Amino acid sequence: MNFRQRLAHDEPEINLIPLIDILLVILIFLAATTSFQRFQQLNINLPQASAQAITAEPLVIAISQDGMVALGKDLLDGANIQNLVASLQNATAGQTEPLLLINADAQAPHQAVIRVMEAARLAGIRQVSFATQGP
Repeated sequence: MNFRQRLAHDEPEINLIPLIDILLVILIFLAATTSFQRFQQLNINLPQASAQAITAEPLVIAISQDGMVALGKDLLDGANIQNLVASLQNATAGQTEPLLLINADAQAPHQAVIRVMEAARLAGIRQVSFATQGP
């Protein structure tokens, strides 16, 4: 014998309004207590730059985005440092303090730029500058 009466099957209802109220209070609390300071991991002293007039005509070397190197209008073998050194020494023959200006594409490989800098060091060029684009 079953003495229990069958109850109508009630669907459970979740009331979202109190949940939204609590989440808004938590959000306001987090926004009020958050500090908006930027912390730096490294203390860096950035270098200062000043514009100076160039007295001598610089030797211009260009590096393309695919690593090709050009000295003036001559295309050089950028993979071989010894060829770069010889070309730079020939171009700076007779100059006491040659100035090298490197025009590197923004997408140029880092290795190509380092290779040109190493060749300039081996060729005895102590003044190396990079061309940049202003804002």
